[in-house]
Amino acid sequence: MAGNITTPQRGSHPSDESPSSGDTLTDHTRYLDGEDRGRSRSQDKSSEDEEKGGHDGPPPPVGFFSPSLNKVRLEVLALWGRTTLILSVFVLLVLSVYWAVLFHVEQNTSSLNVFVVDFDGRVPPFTGGTPLVGPMVTQTTEMMLSAPEPHLGYETIDPSVFDNDPLLVRQAIFDWEAYAAIIVMPNATAMLQQAIDRTNTTYDPLGACQIVYVEARDQETYYSYVLPQLNALQTQIASKFGQMWTSMVLGNTTIPRENLQRVPQALSPAIGFSQFNLRPFRPAVVTPAVTIGLIYLIILSFFSFSFYLPIHMKFLTPGEHPPMRFPHFIAWRWSATMSAYFCISLAYSLISLAFQIPFANPSAPTTEVANNPEPYGKGTFVVYWMINYVGMTALGLACENVAMVIGQPWTAMWLIFWVITNVSTSFYSLDLAPKFYYWGCGSFAFNAFPASFEDRA
Repeated sequence: MAGNITTPQRGSHPSDESPSSGDTLTDHTRYLDGEDRGRSRSQDKSSEDEEKGGHDGPPPPVGFFSPSLNKVRLEVLALWGRTTLILSVFVLLVLSVYWAVLFHVEQNTSSLNVFVVDFDGRVPPFTGGTPLVGPMVTQTTEMMLSAPEPHLGYETIDPSVFDNDPLLVRQAIFDWEAYAAIIVMPNATAMLQQAIDRTNTTYDPLGACQIVYVEARDQETYYSYVLPQLNALQTQIASKFGQMWTSMVLGNTTIPRENLQRVPQALSPAIGFSQFNLRPFRPAVVTPAVTIGLIYLIILSFFSFSFYLPIHMKFLTPGEHPPMRFPHFIAWRWSATMSAYFCISLAYSLISLAFQIPFANPSAPTTEVANNPEPYGKGTFVVYWMINYVGMTALGLACENVAMVIGQPWTAMWLIFWVITNVSTSFYSLDLAPKFYYWGCGSFAFNAFPASFEDRA
């Protein structure tokens, strides 16, 4: 049996030998000791990182009053205070421009001038008699000028200034020389007396006087200030004249009572006023086009800058191409901006056309009442489009220049300033505003409405 024990062969590798149980235990113990030491080092490092603030990741959030935020907290509070102060001063200065435009309305109501033209008994064949209606009207309006309450600016004008032609007075009102005119017709007294003497049953008291105005000039001013006072004046004149005229007629015993029974309108009210609104403000859908629509036009002009700027800057951004020369860049920006305004103003104008604002009515004489006459016929829309295009150019190029100079976030303040200054000088009559606002006569929004009026006259 002893001869059968096998011995390792010469040349065999030690690794081919099976390890003993003692060696295996020793190796396993050595492995566990190394793993424990690695885990311990990792824990020690994590503890150090936590003590140092954790350099391997973002710092944990802290409270508002944490000492680590002392510096940035002071900086934020200072910036907040400065920004709030700037915005507060801006609000006080710029919004005051809008509030103050109506601050002196009562004192400036007399700036709304009204022509008083007395043709009574001054034009053949109605001369020779003693006029009664004309002097009553002029005396009443002159007394109104000395009244302490707000009143219109009545101006008594000799008929010779208008070549003794009432139609020329209408033309002056159409040309905006005055807000309204009170015209005493040449036959006012003569027709009234003939109605009593000859029992003219067709006599119309409203033919004695006329009030002429153009509502489309400024509908808000007319309805708020002009027409209410003119209506009150009519009532006052008719009442005073009625008392005087009734006393005269009833005191004249030579007038048969049958005549008064046949023409009672010649006794009361005796006289009246016909109103001629040469250009009514209608249809109602016109309102946005000449008021709030102008604000939208300003906003469109402003925001087009931010839309197109990234497109323009591609020419200057270095990359696969060299940057464009600056003069060429400016020429491109100007031509591209003008072309964009041309298209955007067309879209803006088409809105008015889509909502059936008339643009193809026939023209009408300027001294006659007409609704929406169009002096350019079917070409009126093109004129209206060009007005909006010129306006958008005036508004938009200013926004372009300012935005390039001041940058963000100040451009938002510029937009507010630009809207308020244009609205203040165009939505309200400058005749009622303090003289400070007369600079607005050069703004687009102020001139856009008269241009639109001429476009539709």
